[in-house]
Amino acid sequence: MRQLTVFMLLVVLCACGGSKDEQTTSSESRLASTSIAEAKSSVDWALHGNDWGEQRHSKLDQINRDNVKELGLHWSFDMFTRRGVEATPLVIDGTMYVTSSWSIVYALDATNGSLKWSFDPKVDRAFLAKGCCDAVNRGVAFANGKVIVGAYDGRLIALNASDGSVAWDVQTTDREQSYTITGAPRIAGDKVIIGNGGAELGVRGYVTAYDIETGKQVWRFYTVPGNPADGFENETMEQAAKTWNGEWWKWGGGGTVWDAIVYEPELNLVYIGVGNGSPWNQRLRSPEGGDNLFLASIVALSADSGEYVWHYQTTPGETWDFTATQHIMLADLEIDGELRKVLMQAPKNGFFYVLDRVTGELISAEKFTEVNWASHVDMETGRPVETEGARVFDGKKQVVPSMGGGHNWPPMSYNPATGLVYIPTLRFPSAYLEPTDDIDTKPGQGLWNLGFNNMGMAPPPIPAKDVDAILDQQFNGQLLAWDPIKQQQVWVQEPGRPSLGGTLSTAGMLVFQPGKHGNLTAHDAETGAELWAHYTQTGAMAAPISYAVDGVQYIAVAVGFGGGFAAQGGAIAHHWKIPNRSRVLVYKLGGEHVLPDPEDVAERELPKPAAVTADAATVKHGQVIYQRHCAYCHGDGLRTGGITPDLRYSGEGIHAIWQDIVIGGVLSQVGMVGFKDYISADDAEAVRQYVLAEASRLYEEKQVGAAAQATPSE
Repeated sequence: MRQLTVFMLLVVLCACGGSKDEQTTSSESRLASTSIAEAKSSVDWALHGNDWGEQRHSKLDQINRDNVKELGLHWSFDMFTRRGVEATPLVIDGTMYVTSSWSIVYALDATNGSLKWSFDPKVDRAFLAKGCCDAVNRGVAFANGKVIVGAYDGRLIALNASDGSVAWDVQTTDREQSYTITGAPRIAGDKVIIGNGGAELGVRGYVTAYDIETGKQVWRFYTVPGNPADGFENETMEQAAKTWNGEWWKWGGGGTVWDAIVYEPELNLVYIGVGNGSPWNQRLRSPEGGDNLFLASIVALSADSGEYVWHYQTTPGETWDFTATQHIMLADLEIDGELRKVLMQAPKNGFFYVLDRVTGELISAEKFTEVNWASHVDMETGRPVETEGARVFDGKKQVVPSMGGGHNWPPMSYNPATGLVYIPTLRFPSAYLEPTDDIDTKPGQGLWNLGFNNMGMAPPPIPAKDVDAILDQQFNGQLLAWDPIKQQQVWVQEPGRPSLGGTLSTAGMLVFQPGKHGNLTAHDAETGAELWAHYTQTGAMAAPISYAVDGVQYIAVAVGFGGGFAAQGGAIAHHWKIPNRSRVLVYKLGGEHVLPDPEDVAERELPKPAAVTADAATVKHGQVIYQRHCAYCHGDGLRTGGITPDLRYSGEGIHAIWQDIVIGGVLSQVGMVGFKDYISADDAEAVRQYVLAEASRLYEEKQVGAAAQATPSE
């Protein structure tokens, strides 16, 4: 199969030449630790995905579909931040370890929510501009009495679980480059594995293993080749470079592993999901095409050495931001009468993949959501069959799923009893536009540079009264139950606004998911029927967990809205009438805790904007600059999700110091960095004029609407 490249497999499985006794001891040690983790997982949630396969299935059944209506909130904890929360909590021996934005770690009593300790890594707020999609964090790892967190500024920090004191602190990235960490570390034997993000900002991806006790680097695997003139780190990178052309290294190359790391103890393999290219547009980074390994790939590595074992590429020549960094899950499935050790993934590109996790062989691949860029996956070659015009980017043709993905980072779960995978899906169409300005065709031309003209992603002017209806129709999400053996849908929920969070499966035949209309919901695992819901008073994206202490089962979820949906994807979330809170919510049967009344989220009054003093050409130029540099935080078309200000509501005070903010960076310590190295003062003024123009349009609409409402009907 062309997609499958396997070498060094026998070497890796033979422990790289170690003696038979050493191999046996190492294997027994790994399997013993696996058994311990599995035993604890019946009551604790000690690993990111609960078990080594990251199935996110709890064996607890005290809470079940017959009594879930009795579920009530037992305790809540208010975090110290109000940005996005994407963390999966861990619970070990009665203590919960959870993170909020800015990589802050909290240790809580899992029975009552009291704070035992907290740790703030003191990330410089100006670092926000070096990353994508908010200063979120997806959780910690736990091993040998240490809680390990990846900080947004690229540090990996081990804390003593007893008191939160620092055991070691290592910088895993070059701080001069735009690397960030938002993903949760993973444990692999005596090592902790961490990746990073930053492909949109021009970095080269890699994953690194560190010794749990000392923090010393053990190995590093680069996911894309660097400059050939510097030599290649290994034979794997030399071979990968043959699938690239041009001067891709000047763009960074991308391929960051910002999530999706799974360890397989029995095979002693680490599986990583690799991200998109830098830039997105392949015509710029690799002008003559090529597969561009290992972009958008699942790669198996030796846990001992980090050496390459096999790979499968989901999207050769990736050019749409179709990352393969989404949740990777391991399971043993009976397929065609044979029990197979499989790996499953539902990445952004819209296909559900089942691979043999020993060899990387493709077993099956089918669409799990709407897809128009490819018709199917060819089982002979393992490659997607692209539709005609799939790589025509004229700013008009909408691509589905597009950069939002058919499934993004919120984790899916698997119930062995039903044999179903529960996936939070998205419908996120978008248009791409080939670059028309010289600045967009060269590397290093801004904080972000995708190699496309971002005007293709700018939404058309939408009357304020029609925004909600149009966005609900265009952008939505659904909870989907998928049969991975038959590769078909079993049930699906009605679509809703796509804030839908990750899922939890339980032995009580329930599927929990937060985010629907601001609720945490419980569904029947077999039918999808909604059995219970609780209003969380905020948006929610993270996945719930379940654990037990002293014979009592709990359901827990970290809530708080933010991330990409509240930044570049702000158009989706715009006009949500819910506040943003960062909280941990924990439920049990008969729980009676009541949240404080939610804050007033009445729509702000739009101040009458100052007059636009520029001509139409300047306003248009301001829109181009805004889409190129500002939309990633303040939203496409000035529609933010609420984490960052809606610039149309800026008052006279903000406009008076506009240059100081945009060029001078006077607000850098709250995340709004200055752009003096990227745009001119005239450009900044053009953006201001564009903001005033859009504010005036909105103001006039609101005035007309208010007048119409005040006029009695006949």
